[in-house]
Amino acid sequence: MGQPTHNSAQQQQEEQNKAQDPATTTTTSPPPASASAPRSEPPPTSQAGTNPTSLPPAALDLAAKLFDLARAGDTATISQYLSAGIPPNLTNHAGDTLLMLAAYHGHVDTVRALLDKGADPNVLNDRGQSPLAGVLFKGFDEVAKVLWEKGGDVRAGQPSALDCAYMFKRREMLRLWGEPIPDEPETQPAQTQEWA
Repeated sequence: MGQPTHNSAQQQQEEQNKAQDPATTTTTSPPPASASAPRSEPPPTSQAGTNPTSLPPAALDLAAKLFDLARAGDTATISQYLSAGIPPNLTNHAGDTLLMLAAYHGHVDTVRALLDKGADPNVLNDRGQSPLAGVLFKGFDEVAKVLWEKGGDVRAGQPSALDCAYMFKRREMLRLWGEPIPDEPETQPAQTQEWA
């Protein structure tokens, strides 16, 4: 006699618990906002009419894999998934995008690939944090430069990247952004001496 076709009560309970676990839920962010205007509120955590807990387990497993790939900086595999149609602004249960995770872990090539595929550098997570502020906190100046060059808003989020640059004395970034640097005299034009 073969195996029963129905799930055991324990299997059903495990599936129900997994579906209710916020760590396994996944959503996509709305289309990118204007790069020049900071968002005044965190992005929505789900699309209208989509309940992330109702996603099939295979979809949740794929999303978890994608977030792990972003954290690990697996640029080639992430690029293949993006080319196949995975949304570049896919977010996890905390509102962290693939870009934010790759940036926060210092993977500059993965960050470039995500930005080239349309990832928005100004999507804030559910805590109101921006990818640019996160990399300044971690000290990844090269990643910060790429995010800024691709439209990352230094004033977006709380704390903003600008706040973090001052807090952690990231003078090179402040110079790049044309911001005043504390405890550093402003350079005065050299006085020319007239020769008689």
